[in-house]
Amino acid sequence: MRTRGPLRPATVVKNLGALLLALLFLFPVYWMFSSALKPSSEILTKDPVFVFTPTTANFEKATGVDNFWTYVTNSLVVTVSAVLLALLVALAASFAIARMRFRGRKGMVLAVMMAQMAPWEVMVIAMYMILRDAEMLNSLPMLTAIYFVMVLPFTIWTLRGFIAAVPVSLEEAAQIDGCTRGQAFRKVIFPLLAPGLMSTSLFGFITAWNEFAMVLILNKDKTAQTLPLWLTQFKTAFGNDWGATMAASSLFAVPVLLIFIFLQRKAVGGMTAGAVKG
Repeated sequence: MRTRGPLRPATVVKNLGALLLALLFLFPVYWMFSSALKPSSEILTKDPVFVFTPTTANFEKATGVDNFWTYVTNSLVVTVSAVLLALLVALAASFAIARMRFRGRKGMVLAVMMAQMAPWEVMVIAMYMILRDAEMLNSLPMLTAIYFVMVLPFTIWTLRGFIAAVPVSLEEAAQIDGCTRGQAFRKVIFPLLAPGLMSTSLFGFITAWNEFAMVLILNKDKTAQTLPLWLTQFKTAFGNDWGATMAASSLFAVPVLLIFIFLQRKAVGGMTAGAVKG
């Protein structure tokens, strides 16, 4: 039976450093959730309050805003639709880039990279003017299309790496066994893309779920707005209602946290592997 030797000082220092770094990043999350449960009188105090009697009053204020469930529904519909559309298109595009040789292939890869690096906020004014002239403002389908275009480049780039990492011989063996190229993709490649699909889905969900500038400028009608704008509504004549703001922020973060916890192993591996393979 093997026994572990004493920890080296360097290992202890590294572990302590990692622990302190984790606490540094986790403390704001803890403070947000704890502030959401504090009475208003214990949030803005000179000395931080760590022991308190939890209350749900802030959550009741946050969810009692007009059109709250409209915001929730709009966010879910727009985000999920954009991610699913991006996955569908990216599967075909990434397969073409990774497996086929055609004129303009390198230019297409370069265009995908440039689109990924482009700051979308610089184009929001131009989008507003075009959609205004076309009378397409306050449109959830149009917002879905914009989010779809925003998450598509990363999805294509990541899935391309995963498809390129699958040996061509597996496809050829499936075709020898009688599969068409489409059947080989569906039965051989697609099941191996689970980590890539999960990582790109998570990234796309976070991008569309958190997007603020586009919906702020393009969708002025409250019935066509999403949850990021809901977070801006907790102001009173005396300033910000920080309790309700922290409660709303906590509720807003929960779906992303749950998805990340559920997908964390494959998603983190997918983000690091798919971007460098191929």
